[in-house]
Amino acid sequence: MNAPTDYLLQLADTALVLAQRNAEWCGHGPVLEEDLAMANISLDLIGQARYLYQYAAAGLGGDASEDRLAYFRDANEYRCLTLVELPNHGPRSGGAACAPDYATTIVRNFLHAALMALLWAELQHSSDTQLAAIAARSVKEARYHLRHCGDWLLRFGDGTAESHARAQAALDHLWPYTQEFWTPSPAELAACAHAGAPHPASLHAAWDNRVDAAIAAATLQRPPNCGFLCRGKFGQHSEHLSYLLAEMQVVARAHPDAVW
Repeated sequence: MNAPTDYLLQLADTALVLAQRNAEWCGHGPVLEEDLAMANISLDLIGQARYLYQYAAAGLGGDASEDRLAYFRDANEYRCLTLVELPNHGPRSGGAACAPDYATTIVRNFLHAALMALLWAELQHSSDTQLAAIAARSVKEARYHLRHCGDWLLRFGDGTAESHARAQAALDHLWPYTQEFWTPSPAELAACAHAGAPHPASLHAAWDNRVDAAIAAATLQRPPNCGFLCRGKFGQHSEHLSYLLAEMQVVARAHPDAVW
């Protein structure tokens, strides 16, 4: 194993948490086709997470397993990007109820898929052969995810006045969280040194070009970069992750010795 375990967990946690968020649309999609599409995207991400957790568990040894890594770690042990743990709606005031907004989900998926399509493409050439094999499988899925949410971004942005406003509001809300993409964690630096992984900053220009082109085609305005920097990759998360994990992990923790 050349790739650091923490790097595998960072990739796996991000995929799993985003899958959980997207799966919240199951049975609630705006149209039947999207209900199925979002469920399939979630399954793709869960598949990626499983391969990565299995590989990480092999390196950890002992009683480590994909299930233990997914269901029996607390929020502060997760290393997912903060972007993926945010709810499927924009900001709200205090404890006010807020309906899920499909534009928020689409914009979040687009920003993330634009990154992962680039990252998986680079990781195909990793000196860690198993990570390279996972990347070769995952890059095809990431490109599909990017195409799917890119098409919807265009529909929202260049559609009605309401759909345009929702897409712009989602972009404004989520954009600051993308700054975390480019600040390397210790795990990423170790993966650069020992597994031939790309430095996050090396993907920035290509990501900018892809995202800027899609935003312009959708007649949206790119928000300005700001000084905000979240640190989910360092285990410092928003309040939302603990609630998401509590729902996702409740059955496994209630029956820890169950055989499925």
